[in-house]
Amino acid sequence: MKLTRRESKQRRHRRVRGKVQGSAERPRLAVFRSNEHIYAQVIDDTQHHTLVAASTVEPELKSNSATGATCDASAQVGKLIAVRLLEKGITQVVFDRGGNLYHGRVKALADAAREAGLDF
Repeated sequence: MKLTRRESKQRRHRRVRGKVQGSAERPRLAVFRSNEHIYAQVIDDTQHHTLVAASTVEPELKSNSATGATCDASAQVGKLIAVRLLEKGITQVVFDRGGNLYHGRVKALADAAREAGLDF
């Protein structure tokens, strides 16, 4: 039985979330990728609280690029999320790719966050 792309992504997402847990010391950096935008948020799973969020929908990033569906836009989101986390004094996170394959826009976001100073 061949799975659809959606079913494959859901299986990967469940598998990743079974292994990845965010805490106060090392929160979870969750990535959601739509066709037009990319969203990232840092979550403390013990308190069920979002600490920081960034996306290509925000006005400061929206004006920089024509579309949010590029690797350049994803890299800008990665840098922004890292800067906001470092302001709060958090340097280590756990990366949750959300069932997406680790390439393209998801990889660009992760690499930019690492270059900006996050450790994961």
